[in-house]
Amino acid sequence: MDHQIEVAVLGATGAVGQRFIQLLEGHPWFRVTELVASDRSAGQRYGEAARWVLAGGPPDDLAEKTVLPLDADLQARIVFSALPADIAKTVEWRLAESGHIVCTNASAYRMHDNVPILLPEINAEHARLIEVQRNKFGWNGGGLVTNSNCTSVPVAVPLAPLRAFGIAAVQVVSMQAISGGGYPGVASLDIFDNVIPFINGEEPKVEAEPRKMLGALAGDHIESLNYAASATCTRVPVLDGHTASVSIRFAEPVSEHDLFAAWEGFVVLSLCRACRARRKSADLPTRTGSPAAAQRSGCGAGDVHVDRAAAPDAVIGGWKFVGLSHKHGARRGGGVRF
Repeated sequence: MDHQIEVAVLGATGAVGQRFIQLLEGHPWFRVTELVASDRSAGQRYGEAARWVLAGGPPDDLAEKTVLPLDADLQARIVFSALPADIAKTVEWRLAESGHIVCTNASAYRMHDNVPILLPEINAEHARLIEVQRNKFGWNGGGLVTNSNCTSVPVAVPLAPLRAFGIAAVQVVSMQAISGGGYPGVASLDIFDNVIPFINGEEPKVEAEPRKMLGALAGDHIESLNYAASATCTRVPVLDGHTASVSIRFAEPVSEHDLFAAWEGFVVLSLCRACRARRKSADLPTRTGSPAAAQRSGCGAGDVHVDRAAAPDAVIGGWKFVGLSHKHGARRGGGVRF
């Protein structure tokens, strides 16, 4: 690109906001020009306001910037939001209403009829809802796009090329990293040498979000993919990388050959076998985050990795696989690996 796009980061001092800052540092497309946080941090230098919890420290060019309040009149047209859901519900809508494109990590609007849960590798056409928003709400150039819950990714991406077979039911058991709990997150005495068999509010998200992500654009809303879904979400003592054990039942029997052919033919995601080929998209910049379970097994972040692929599931009556995604790997130009 001839010039970088100026962007603002909401919730810039928190752990998720810091990850936004880290991933955007040196980005070929975007340049962070505005940092926004709560009244507790507003007016301070970013380097002082952000209690940095990631490796390294805040970028030098941002450390001296003054943190803006949540009601600031922002100049950047594109806004990345790391706000808590309760605050995001008010702030993000106001910014979209005033002409900003808001890309949010918050859950507040994921299930709104007119807001997409966008993962372009599998549902790029859902971005057309931005025009619906502008027409329906009178937003002059504004728009609101969400990303999914982290654990929805290793479920939705491998399922995407299998939609043609008629997915009837999906059962998921997640093993989610402690990074997903934010900072300070899960108490060490709870997670050390332990598995926590419940994450508040997580199971409804993992059941509903992939169905919406895999659904079809129908005018001014998304028709969710119609399959029965059941999720059990657990927290495990792993730093990064969310794993999901997924069982699928199809409307009709599907052969192992057809299952693998569907994954291999999903060229948008550039599948590969046994992680022997590391794909980097020719079109989109790929960034690697902090080490994930996938990286420790020799794979890079930013992809969905599928292991134990196409193992028969005698109980649910279909097939099963184990998927892993790294929530801090950039979800750009990723692929399914198995």
